[in-house]
Amino acid sequence: MSAKPNPRVGLFVTCLVDAIRPGIGFAAIQLLKEAGCRVEVPQAQTCCGQPALNSGDDKDAADLARRTIAAFEGHDYVVLPSGSCAGTMVHAYPELLAGDPEWAARARDFAARTHEITSFLVDVMGYRPQGRRLDATATYHDSCAGLRELGIAAQPRALLASVEGLEMRGLEGNDVCCGFGGTFCVKYSSISNAIVTEKAEAVERTGADLLLSGDLGCLMNMAGKLHRRGAKTRCFHTIEVVAGRAGGPAIGEEG
Repeated sequence: MSAKPNPRVGLFVTCLVDAIRPGIGFAAIQLLKEAGCRVEVPQAQTCCGQPALNSGDDKDAADLARRTIAAFEGHDYVVLPSGSCAGTMVHAYPELLAGDPEWAARARDFAARTHEITSFLVDVMGYRPQGRRLDATATYHDSCAGLRELGIAAQPRALLASVEGLEMRGLEGNDVCCGFGGTFCVKYSSISNAIVTEKAEAVERTGADLLLSGDLGCLMNMAGKLHRRGAKTRCFHTIEVVAGRAGGPAIGEEG
């Protein structure tokens, strides 16, 4: 896929990034600008509607879909640092609004312009970071939605391969759920805890300094379990490392 020259990109920050880890948003802006994009962050954006959708509240999810689509009309692309939110927009929005004559076509157009950030940087913009170095070992967890809904696997690894000094180590069960699942970890906390315990054990067996992934919810879940186990592994969003912004506190650490 070839990009439009100097595209106008709307960054959908996501609720978790905005409230808990805004540095991921700044990393996204930095990388998009380096890739040659004009970046805007529409102030009208709110939640993508995924929590409502997962709870069976299609009406509120559809209302949030309409609000999001309207906020990003006029942008060449919509980019998110989250595979789960991007998957909701790409797949759920056209389904939610299929029966609405005013919004069905707009939802399809919006979905076609929407990308998870590592996929956008690699597949659309052909971007690779230059001059990045991080002397560390790292392992990578493939988040469920990004992998299964959007096919994201090679793209983050391609970006990380361009970071000098970074040694990537394989993770057993890298494509197995971490137990987060949005509201799943609250509704089924005991099952969630069992799943993330297995994930943490696998991470510890790698001996890696860092655990990287593309969804903040998954990273928060895994970081919390690793911390409670006394592990030294530090957790970062993929683009924080790619942007050279992994020098500060990791996810779950005090600033």
